[in-house]
Amino acid sequence: MCKVLGGLFIVALCLGGVLAFSWYTNKSEMMTQSGQTAALSQKDCAEKTEPHNTLRQISSRAKAAIHLEGRDEEDEETSENKLVWKNDEGLAFTQGGFELVDNHIIIPRSGLYFVYSQASFRVSCSSDDADDGKEAAEKHLTSISHRVWLFTESLGTQVSLMSAVRSACQKSQEDAYRDGQGWYNAIYLGAVFQLNEGDKLWTETNMLSELETESGKTFFGVFAL
Repeated sequence: MCKVLGGLFIVALCLGGVLAFSWYTNKSEMMTQSGQTAALSQKDCAEKTEPHNTLRQISSRAKAAIHLEGRDEEDEETSENKLVWKNDEGLAFTQGGFELVDNHIIIPRSGLYFVYSQASFRVSCSSDDADDGKEAAEKHLTSISHRVWLFTESLGTQVSLMSAVRSACQKSQEDAYRDGQGWYNAIYLGAVFQLNEGDKLWTETNMLSELETESGKTFFGVFAL
């Protein structure tokens, strides 16, 4: 009797081991498949990442970096629109000693830096018959511009670091697109500069009434190399 019970006990242990191994194998396969799916999803998301997200990710790995989001606000003194840079909205951040003072980026220490900025526009371009003659010509002569300025004590004056001007309402622009509501384009600026501690950077943009300030469309940043 004892031998029979002992034999049954051994068989039960073997069956339990087989079931446990089978459960562990299936679970491992499910986890692997889940991991592969997650990896593919992350890859797909990475491929769809917008330029400002890519720049933000690169700059976030730098010891010193700042990434700002642009907002269109009314100037209390002049009642005119102005482009205000924010370091606490959307994907904006500051680290490594950078400061945002009076809409200017202050360089924390001397060295090589990558400076970048983008301004996005949506310009109304009417094609109605009423827009002929002088009015139509003025429409097609409309230009958008974006510039990054630098003030450095070594020169004692402000200098233009980067700038670009483009004509709006023209079908020939390859990097622009149009629909029934307007003409769209983005001016991107970016380059490496040797900057000094205390240098100030700021931007100048025209056509502020046509500026697109939704998250990721208009931004300004610097990171140390």
